[in-house]
Amino acid sequence: MVMTRIMDTVPESLLRLCHLVSPALPVGAYAYSQGLEFAVQAGWVHDEDSTLEWLRGLSCHAIGTLDLPILARLYRAFMTADAAAVRGWNGQLLASRETLELREEDAHLGRSLARVLVELRLPQASPWLQVEVGFATLFALAATHWRIALTDTLCGYLWAWTENQVLAAVKLVPLGQSAGQRLLYRLIESMPGIAERALRLTDHEIGVSAFSQVLASSLHESQYTRLFRS
Repeated sequence: MVMTRIMDTVPESLLRLCHLVSPALPVGAYAYSQGLEFAVQAGWVHDEDSTLEWLRGLSCHAIGTLDLPILARLYRAFMTADAAAVRGWNGQLLASRETLELREEDAHLGRSLARVLVELRLPQASPWLQVEVGFATLFALAATHWRIALTDTLCGYLWAWTENQVLAAVKLVPLGQSAGQRLLYRLIESMPGIAERALRLTDHEIGVSAFSQVLASSLHESQYTRLFRS
């Protein structure tokens, strides 16, 4: 009886979301820094406070204004079985990646997640193995299939991105593990608001306003020594 009550408070959709955002998910996100490696070399990011400023800025003006609103549209398109809308938003997401490095990362993560979902008995992911696909597209497919709520899907996506970036910063700056946990704690505070704002954006408001990341990603390709993939 006690076990039944406990399980009633932990719906399967929440557990599926935990699975989807787990750093153990074999998609290779750990191999990319999204420009952070160059930002550290250039001295733009050099301690805990500057890391917080960098990640908070990207959360608000890149992930929150591009990935999340398109993720929401992909989610709704999958829910209504609108294949044309899915293809359209997937194409716009990839076209909005402003450097080759960022686009190739997105496509690599998308293909990797497609393979994982096929192995997890989600056959709808199979066609995406043959085309260029963004990570958010497969994330939306999994979320709708597992009946994860839209707001939870957006927050989960933002959490997964944030955790990966914090782990990269711990290695690169470098920061201690305690500093990494403090960063996650502080960044979580703004996540619900970023997700809510993403849901309010119109189609014409979708885009990126993070020139420093674009510059850092471009220059990372020619950085002499690199820990992260370019």
